[in-house]
Amino acid sequence: MDKSSKIFIAGASGLVGSAITRLLQSRGYENLLLAGHDELDLTRQSEVERFFAREKPDYVILAAAKVGGIHANVTYPADFIYSNLTIQCNVIPLAFRAGVKRLLFLGSSCIYPKLAPQPLKEESLLSGPLEPTNEPYAIAKIAGLKMCEAYNRQHGTRFIGVMPTNLYGPGDNFHPENSHVMPALLRRFHEAKQTDAPEVVIWGTGTPKREFLFVDDMAEGCLQILNLPENVLGREFCHYPRPNFVNLGSGIEVTIRELAEMIREVVGYRGELVFDRSKPDGTPRKVLDVSRLKKLGWKARTQLRDGIQTTYQWYRRHAGQL
Repeated sequence: MDKSSKIFIAGASGLVGSAITRLLQSRGYENLLLAGHDELDLTRQSEVERFFAREKPDYVILAAAKVGGIHANVTYPADFIYSNLTIQCNVIPLAFRAGVKRLLFLGSSCIYPKLAPQPLKEESLLSGPLEPTNEPYAIAKIAGLKMCEAYNRQHGTRFIGVMPTNLYGPGDNFHPENSHVMPALLRRFHEAKQTDAPEVVIWGTGTPKREFLFVDDMAEGCLQILNLPENVLGREFCHYPRPNFVNLGSGIEVTIRELAEMIREVVGYRGELVFDRSKPDGTPRKVLDVSRLKKLGWKARTQLRDGIQTTYQWYRRHAGQL
């Protein structure tokens, strides 16, 4: 991408979008379109049409989405499938009509079947039933991927997807009920330390294994993909039936118990961990095969403990505003 290219980052204020924005700005990209929700409601087609007609972006990074942890997905399934499908159905076709050079679609590792072979390869998509707790969100993301693929097949576009593993970092959602496991635990341990609570209750058995990726590492991977030479991009991602998306992950997994113990240590909490086995665990194991992107020269750099430390420092500075 030319440094003066007009780049629309949909969802620039969220965890993913803000990390990509920080990276682009640090690399000298100066023509970024960062319309917030108060300026542009991506669920309203008329607003999106006017935006594309007015701004005519060269590139689109679709990082906008309704996201949340197990509790949020179980509580608001209709909201998750409706909001995400609507955003995608507005942005992707209008990006095509506007003639954008490339579109990057941000998905999620929950698109893979619950019991797919581990580590998860891109080819495992649609090979089995999904995890029930986040099925509506996963279906919406799969639909977005397939929409990008369909435009590539029919129109020769360069619409590609990245499937990050569990992301965390500065700018995350720390809502006590609707956030993902990493920020939820950070907040819970921090508040327990502040109040001298004797224990922290954690959903499930603590045995599921998860992989985590620091959000700034994810942004590096996205930029690398966007800047791939045309022949490589076409061969690797836009040559059907080859998957038009790629996994982004650290390749390292920990149990939820190990994660909780690491967060407890970083926060400095001295109480007990209690696992509520009446709550769902979700998928028993989820780690991505990242060999495809490694072949193209990308690898996660941030160690999990270091990333947790950075994220906790950010949370402490902003806790009063969250």
